[in-house]
Amino acid sequence: LELALAHAGSDPQAVVEGVKAIRDQAVQVLSRLGFERHDEAGVPFSPELHEVVSVVTRPDLPSGTVVEVLRPGYGEDGRQLRPAAVVVSRPEG
Repeated sequence: LELALAHAGSDPQAVVEGVKAIRDQAVQVLSRLGFERHDEAGVPFSPELHEVVSVVTRPDLPSGTVVEVLRPGYGEDGRQLRPAAVVVSRPEG
């Protein structure tokens, strides 16, 4: 990462690609350790997997539907590294 930052001025796109590759490797390692990544929108809110950080009115969706994932979560029920930070829907009113 230090080398990537040192070369950021000369080829910013290469730095972005390098950081993405490192992130992908980290996600693979976490998965192998049993901490699957959770970043799905459109699923029902689960207090075991999600942390609500915002609520929006969406009459087209059932109440408690994950509308957006602001920060992915890692892990399963009972074995969380961190919950996903999500925006969920609520009915009008």
